[in-house]
Amino acid sequence: MAHHHHKLSLKSLLHHHNHKEEKEHNPLAMSDEHILELIYSTHVHSDTKFEIDPLFTLVHNTLIRSTSIVDDLVQGSKSSMEDIDEKILQPNFNSPYCTLKQISFEMCCKAPGEETAHETAVAILHKLSHYEWDAKAVLTLAALAVEYGDFWLLSQHLQTDVLAKSVAVMKRVPLLIRPANLHKHREAITEVNNLVKATLQVIELIVELEKLSSYDTKDVPALLPAREHIPVDVYWCIITLVTIVTQIECLTTDSEEKQELYHYGQKINVVLSKLRKHIALCRHQIEEAEYYRKLRKLFQTPTEIMEVFKVLIFAKDAPQPLFDCASETTVDITVLKKKHVYLFISTLDITEEEISVLRPVHESIKSEVQYKIVWVPIVEEWSEHLRKKFEVLKAKMQWYVVQHFGSIAGYKYIKEEWHFKKSPMVVLLNPQGKVLHQNAFHLIEAYGMKAFPFTTVEEETIHKEKHWVGSVVGGIHSNIDNWQIKEEKYILFYGGKDKEWIQEFSKSAASLANEAIIKELKISIELFCVEKENRNIFKRFWKRVESLFVTKAHKAADAVKQEVQRLLCYKDETGWALLSKGSSVVLSGHGTTMLKAVAEFERWKEVVVKKGFELSFKEYHERVAHETHRCAQFEIPDVAGKLPEAIKCPDCPRVMDIFITYKCCHNDNTSTTTNANSTYY
Repeated sequence: MAHHHHKLSLKSLLHHHNHKEEKEHNPLAMSDEHILELIYSTHVHSDTKFEIDPLFTLVHNTLIRSTSIVDDLVQGSKSSMEDIDEKILQPNFNSPYCTLKQISFEMCCKAPGEETAHETAVAILHKLSHYEWDAKAVLTLAALAVEYGDFWLLSQHLQTDVLAKSVAVMKRVPLLIRPANLHKHREAITEVNNLVKATLQVIELIVELEKLSSYDTKDVPALLPAREHIPVDVYWCIITLVTIVTQIECLTTDSEEKQELYHYGQKINVVLSKLRKHIALCRHQIEEAEYYRKLRKLFQTPTEIMEVFKVLIFAKDAPQPLFDCASETTVDITVLKKKHVYLFISTLDITEEEISVLRPVHESIKSEVQYKIVWVPIVEEWSEHLRKKFEVLKAKMQWYVVQHFGSIAGYKYIKEEWHFKKSPMVVLLNPQGKVLHQNAFHLIEAYGMKAFPFTTVEEETIHKEKHWVGSVVGGIHSNIDNWQIKEEKYILFYGGKDKEWIQEFSKSAASLANEAIIKELKISIELFCVEKENRNIFKRFWKRVESLFVTKAHKAADAVKQEVQRLLCYKDETGWALLSKGSSVVLSGHGTTMLKAVAEFERWKEVVVKKGFELSFKEYHERVAHETHRCAQFEIPDVAGKLPEAIKCPDCPRVMDIFITYKCCHNDNTSTTTNANSTYY
């Protein structure tokens, strides 16, 4: 009994092994990864080029007419052949006839079944090993087209032509088209015909995809995943064509055995849907890449500003009118013709302070016909909430506004070529569409109308100026303007995070200003605490310092750049102070060293008589600073444009390290959503 039981177990194991082997060779049970593994060894990379187009044209025309004949036969109707979309034949085409016959030989007279179909498909792939993947698919389809076209062509003429009838009988045509058989196999014939049509569509898309591969994948990234899957898609086309041939043979012999096509039809339709999506995405990316090239060329070639603006904002769409905030009416974009245009580009997170940077410019140029400001709001996806926010912001402006509730066509260009991030920027274009300044926002914020018309030429000129304090503090308080311009007084600007330090410094600085020796020498010192003033003054002060730094970031290091950078290093410290005379900086320093130098005036007051106030203060402060070690660090927002990768320390010859800080203030009313700041140490 035990021996008998062992024999049964062995038998069941063998059955299980055979079942497993069958499953391994059944393509319907295989993953695409497994299929790719099996078929990739059949492919030989070769330089042999096969001209696909002429053959595919013939195949397309053959199958379009053949499938139309079948539809008419099955439905009992007669369609007009004039409506068929045929491709134009190329003259002098030399058919790869022997290759097609070899493929036909592989496909014909095979028993139904998934394993046989798989083996046949692999055999065909071996035969076509030196051809590209799209050519393998087209050649196999051509082999089917010859047989399928011949079969249904004969069905049309066997009643009227003796030769056609003789050949048709040898090919078993009458057996299938006999009314009784036609009725009996109607569904099966329709299934075959529909599968031929679907496979033709898939192969047409594979051919198209291969043509698109001439584009750079940097421009068309969707090509990569689409082309990676082509070998498996070709395999499914070939195995489907094999099963179609087998099913036709089953139908013409009136065999009880049939080839199951349903799952192949499902697979082909999935591949068809996927390829359509891939190609649609590729076409979209190609369109974008061509638009990008066109835009780049426009900015390199003198072109009327209005045309440049039209392509940048609307591309192929009909240009929308601009909204004129001053008159509260819409105006045609022709108002920009032959003008210098300031493109004020920002997201809807722009603040009141940032909008106010452009107001003095607008006030100064509104009577000037040749200068115009246009706000270009950058919104990736509009919503009702964002439309309302747009209307609120628009009401705060006096210039032209783009009212286009779709995405800005040139957004990618603005982001990549002009380095737009999140902070607002002002791009200056001349009447020929040439960029005169890629981002003048910081120049405007730092210098105001002093830098008008804000070209890079003005920026270079103003960069050479050594007196920069007036640009930072000008207009923020009436007293400062009087002290600086009219009276040329010394001003001690100071502030910091520590209120106790501010109180202590205020007391020591006031004491210094009132010292007898200072009065005797007719030295007038005014104090201005930036932190004690209202929040707007504080913000404006540091915004201007940051903007001043951005305008100088790419320039060669000089005394002014170092002074600005040094001041930025003190922004988040416990305390800081800067001594100026008129618009010139005398010195600036960290709260610790400046407080010590001011508080210890008794120690250096005698030197003031000999060397003067400025030199005495500088020398004593330098001595104090030398005894104190502290790291220099500063943060600047991730502004539009590129910041330099290497920045020298303002206090020593070393290059500062860079860290990226991410910050969010959870406030919907300002632009303090997530920001990236570069921190230099």
